Amino acid sequence: MEKVKVKICLGTACTVFGASQFQSLEDILPDEWKDKVVIEGCTCLESCKNHEFGRAPYVKIDDKLLCSATIPGILAAIEAKLMATGEDE
Repeated sequence: MEKVKVKICLGTACTVFGASQFQSLEDILPDEWKDKVVIEGCTCLESCKNHEFGRAPYVKIDDKLLCSATIPGILAAIEAKLMATGEDE
């Protein structure tokens, strides 16, 4: 099974708008997800330069970009991804 990849933008705009709160994301993942999800930070997702994507902070879950990301929103997107692949058990 390929792991769900979560990229957290740690650029200036995303950090100012709250991305720093996502550092605890690994700690709050349900235990059954921890071996199915990989979380990494990146310098910039280049999304703030194009306002059609919405507002920072940005998080990319596999190929899906989340704008105005929140911890509940990130967890919901991870869960949807795991359910789509049948790996949420």
